[in-house]
Amino acid sequence: VLVHAFPDASIPVVQLAINANEPAEYHLRLGAKLAPLRERGVLVVGSGNIVHNLAGMDPTKPEGGFAWAERFDDAAHEQLIHSPADVLTLEAHPDYAAAGPTPDHFIPMLYFAGLAGAAADSTRSVDAMVSGYTYG
Repeated sequence: VLVHAFPDASIPVVQLAINANEPAEYHLRLGAKLAPLRERGVLVVGSGNIVHNLAGMDPTKPEGGFAWAERFDDAAHEQLIHSPADVLTLEAHPDYAAAGPTPDHFIPMLYFAGLAGAAADSTRSVDAMVSGYTYG
């Protein structure tokens, strides 16, 4: 994905692995520990689909989303923009279980939310580059 933004490969990339044996709080704290990197000018990018329910896909909705998917995605977006350190409140959202029946797409967001919540300069917080819905 980064080859499109940095075709000359001029920036180093480090990928984080998910330890699914750890609770959500662990991942949020780990993200917060990355904040000093941002203060040193390191670009931090998070990617993925916060709403990711393959069992609920509907091929008749190639460019649309289910109401529950849009509600959860909107709630996650608002949480990340306005209060990323409190992102774990999303686990109580009524659409949480449907939006991510497995944690593999929720956990990466926790690293990013932890970093954004711990950033010293709150004016440089979270920005969504791409959004939308496909197959429900």
